[in-house]
Amino acid sequence: MIKRKTALKIRKTHRYLGLFIGIQFIMWTLGGLYFSWTDLDEIHGDHFKKEYQETAFSELLNPIDLVPSVSSVEIKEIAGAPYYWVNSEQLFHARSGEKIQYISEEMAVAIANSRLKDELKIDKVKLITKTGKHHEYRGGELPAYVVSYKNPENLKAYISATNGSFKTVRHRDWRWFDFLWMAHTMDYEGRDDFNNWVLRIFSVLGLVTVLSGFVLWYVSSPTIRKINK
Repeated sequence: MIKRKTALKIRKTHRYLGLFIGIQFIMWTLGGLYFSWTDLDEIHGDHFKKEYQETAFSELLNPIDLVPSVSSVEIKEIAGAPYYWVNSEQLFHARSGEKIQYISEEMAVAIANSRLKDELKIDKVKLITKTGKHHEYRGGELPAYVVSYKNPENLKAYISATNGSFKTVRHRDWRWFDFLWMAHTMDYEGRDDFNNWVLRIFSVLGLVTVLSGFVLWYVSSPTIRKINK
């Protein structure tokens, strides 16, 4: 039978561990509840998007006439016009051959309008050239246009200024998901590293807290005491 002094030490350890990691336990629980009750398609913003149909273009220039060495070519529709994205680095108008360094703000708006529902109203457009570690577009292709909408969920669309690609949308529910996912993984920069030491330490401490609770039940249970007599 465990001595009273030892039982008190276990109880004290259990209590302080519970206080220390209790907030993180709450965040794990809240995150789990949110993840299990949300639709990932809505988190991705699919309910803001409309069906996109590519246009078939004719009378286009030969990409070889624009760039001597061609390893890859992608045809893009930007504001109703055809463009070549050549070698994943250069954008050309597929009919005039004009080289485009960056798409214009008007072109970005046209791209956003072609992908998102017509009832959404644009508030403002901004060009960004850098993002921080916690920015909602972190790791995205830059420079990019941010098209903000007059929307209760603070909807924003991100479009590559280099090649006119519609990259992603961000909105209130996604931001909540991102915050809770960060708290869940305890990766406060990249969000997706499950092998970080903070998570490892808290996981071990959580296990110790639970096990100490079982031990406390064992040493304080009247039934166990009767059995051990």
